[in-house]
Amino acid sequence: MKITPTRLAEVLLIEPDVYGDARGFFLESWHRENYAGQGLDVDFVQDNHSRSAKGVLRGLHYQLQRPQGKLVRVVTGTVFDVAVDIRKGSLTFGQWVGAELSEDNQHQLYVPPGFAHGFCVLSDSADFLYKCTDYYAPTDEHGISWNDPAIGIDWPGEHFVLSDKDAGNRPLADMHDVLPDYASPA
Repeated sequence: MKITPTRLAEVLLIEPDVYGDARGFFLESWHRENYAGQGLDVDFVQDNHSRSAKGVLRGLHYQLQRPQGKLVRVVTGTVFDVAVDIRKGSLTFGQWVGAELSEDNQHQLYVPPGFAHGFCVLSDSADFLYKCTDYYAPTDEHGISWNDPAIGIDWPGEHFVLSDKDAGNRPLADMHDVLPDYASPA
């Protein structure tokens, strides 16, 4: 397994070891000791699975009082996955990183607490799995506008399908009262 920090160092791209032959493949999508040995030492409490059609864009989501770290991957299809640093006071505040995750490359992305997360579906459909470090709390859910020009995410494609809730998300500059503070590493 190879774990590589992205240009937002806390967001990690993970390339698991995949063992394949004519019968198919095998990979470990999570092995606590192995991941911890490479610096990703987290506890997950909830697994989620979503299926979305081509052009669906979900995000940018986060929780403030119960922040979630997410280990995300795609089991069928292809998505463009995005993390945005929303930690007030962080040197990378408002910056984003994106990665293509697919059933073919088997890559994973770790999005830590303090980052908003979203993705858009590039294939006809996609099954998206994510492990979370805290439980989903509907009353604590917040969202940033997916097309905030101050962030400038370069989403692939032109026409997206959004939920009414995601379409109504506000720009990052309007969210100052509901953003996490950056706690510098000790």
